Amino acid sequence: MKKLKEIPKFKDENEEREFWADNDSNEYVDWDRAELTNFPKLKPSTKTISLRLPEFMLDELRVIAHKRDVPYQSLIKIFLKKQIDLERSHCGG
Repeated sequence: MKKLKEIPKFKDENEEREFWADNDSNEYVDWDRAELTNFPKLKPSTKTISLRLPEFMLDELRVIAHKRDVPYQSLIKIFLKKQIDLERSHCGG
């Protein structure tokens, strides 16, 4: 069995994110022994941003959100996520 490196303690999510961006998890985790799990009450970290949109665009987003019965800010996140996934699939990354 391969000797695994010890995962360091991180001061915050940003430090952990940077660590995993530069390190191969196979050196720290035995994925053959990993088990799937579910965290139903876990909410992803969010960050508030300021985003300027033309009024017509915001109005259209609100109409679409109303038709789908979702808050317009949630709709924006849905649209952004779909586009991110599309970009990743086309760019291979």
